[in-house]
Amino acid sequence: MWSVAKGTGETARRPFGILCATNQVSADPRPHTDHLQQPRNHDLPMPTVSQHLAAFAAEMTFEQLPDDVVAAVKRFVYDSVGCGFGGAGTHDFAMADRVDQNLGGAEQCSIIGSGRRANVTSAAFLNALAVRAQDYNDIYWKQDPSHPSDIIPGVWACGELVDASGKDVITAIVLAYEVEMRLCEAAFPGIRERGWHHATLTAFASAYACAKVMGLDAGRIAHAVGIAGSRHATLGCVTAGKLTMMKNTVDPMATQAGAWAALLAAEGFEGPEHVFCGKEGLADAYGPEWKLELLTDGLGDSWRILDCGMKAFPTEALTHAPISCVLEITSENGIAAEDVAEVRIQTLVKAADILSDPSKYDPQTRETADHSLPYCIATALNNGRVTPDLFDDEAIQDPRTRMSLNKIKVSANMEFEEAFPDVQRCHVAVDTTDGRQFEKQIDFPIGDPRNPMSDEQMDAKFDALCGAAVSAERRGAIRTAIADMENVSARDFMALLSHDG
Repeated sequence: MWSVAKGTGETARRPFGILCATNQVSADPRPHTDHLQQPRNHDLPMPTVSQHLAAFAAEMTFEQLPDDVVAAVKRFVYDSVGCGFGGAGTHDFAMADRVDQNLGGAEQCSIIGSGRRANVTSAAFLNALAVRAQDYNDIYWKQDPSHPSDIIPGVWACGELVDASGKDVITAIVLAYEVEMRLCEAAFPGIRERGWHHATLTAFASAYACAKVMGLDAGRIAHAVGIAGSRHATLGCVTAGKLTMMKNTVDPMATQAGAWAALLAAEGFEGPEHVFCGKEGLADAYGPEWKLELLTDGLGDSWRILDCGMKAFPTEALTHAPISCVLEITSENGIAAEDVAEVRIQTLVKAADILSDPSKYDPQTRETADHSLPYCIATALNNGRVTPDLFDDEAIQDPRTRMSLNKIKVSANMEFEEAFPDVQRCHVAVDTTDGRQFEKQIDFPIGDPRNPMSDEQMDAKFDALCGAAVSAERRGAIRTAIADMENVSARDFMALLSHDG
C-alpha cells in the first residue's frame, strides 16, 4: 500500500526560466485571499533567490507531480501521523498543550489526538511537537541534517484554516521537502558545524509551504519567507552535551514561525526579499560559503522528497547504522547481553562527537538517551530492540542497561567521515566473554531511501505508535484517507486525527 511506484507523469507548466526572467508574479490569488492587499512592488531588476523560489512555489501544481512523488508524500504523511499519535502522549506535549489552553484563543484548527481546537499557529506548533517529540520522524542529512516532516503539521494547520484540497496539501508538502532538503545541501560547511541548529533552515521552508497551501501569490510567498527567515535563528546548544526538551521543540517552533509569517504576509505584511543572498542575509550571516545555486538549479526536474529517509528507531539518525549492526550480530549469533565483553564502534567524526561525549555515558533524560550511542547500543543488547518505551525514566535507569554502558567504545573514523553523506558507513565489532569476535559493516541503515522500510515495517511502526489510544477501526479509516489523500480535504483529514468517535 505504501510502496513508491515509479512515476511517469510529465511536468505540465511553462518553462520556469521565462517566469524568472520577467520577474512575473501571479495577480490572481485564490478566492479566500482575494480581499487582501497586494504587497508593494519594489521593481527589483532581477529576482532574488527568495523570489526565484517563491515564483516556483506559486506556480507548482499537483498535476505536475509524478506518481512516485505523490506516493512518497503519502508514506511520509503516514509515518508522521503515527509519530504524532505517539508524541501526543509525551510529557513534553502535555506541558505545551496546557500552556496553550491557558492562553486561550480562536478555535480554528484540530490538535492531533485531542478533541480540542486551537488557533492556527498553536496547532502548527503543537502538532509539529507531537510529530517530533520522540525523535522518530524522517531524516535527511547532507551538509546539514533535517527532519522535513516537521513542516507537515504547518501545512495541515494552514490548510485546515483555508479548507485546502488534498491536492493542495500534497503539493505544499512536496514544496516543504524540496526547499528544506536543498537548504541542507547548500552551506559549506553546514550551519550545524558553525554552532547553529538546522531549525534555523526549517523556518524558511515552513514559510514557503504554509504560504503555498494558503494560496498566496509569489509576491506574498517571498515576503512570508523574509519574515520567518529573518527572525528565526536557533543555537546549536540544544543538541550539544546534556539535552533538554528543547532538543525536539526548536523544529516545531520553526514550523510555527513559518505559519505565522504566512498569515502576516497574507495581510500584506512585508519581509526582506533579499533574506537569502543580500547584505546580512542567510549566506552573509551564516558564511563562509554558500552555493546558493543549489537552491534553484533544476527546480521541477526532479524532486528531493524521493531522497529522504525514515527512522526505524526513535533515536538520533547516526545511531541507526550501529544499532542495526549490533541487533544483527546478536540475533544471528544468539549473543545475550551478559555474553558481551566489549562493543567497539567505528563511526563518523560528527557521530562520535555528538553521540559519545561524557554526558552520553550517564543519560538522565530521554532527550540525552536518544542521542547517546552508548545507551542505544546498551539498550539493543539488553532488549533485542530499540523502541520508544525504552526511553522513559524507568528504562533509562534500568541496572542492566547501566551496567552495559561502559562496554561500548566509540571511535571516529576519518575515512567514514570523508565518504559521508554518500554513504553512512559504520563498523561494529562485538567481543564475547568466551573469546569470540563478530564484526559487521553497513553503509545504509534501514529506512535510508537505498534501504527503505517495507510496508509491513511501516504498518508495525504506525500501530505501535498509535497504541491503545487509537482504535483499530480509526486506524483503518486513517490509512484509507491517506491512500486517497488527493481527494480528502484538509479539514476532513484533520477531523480524523483529532479525536476518536
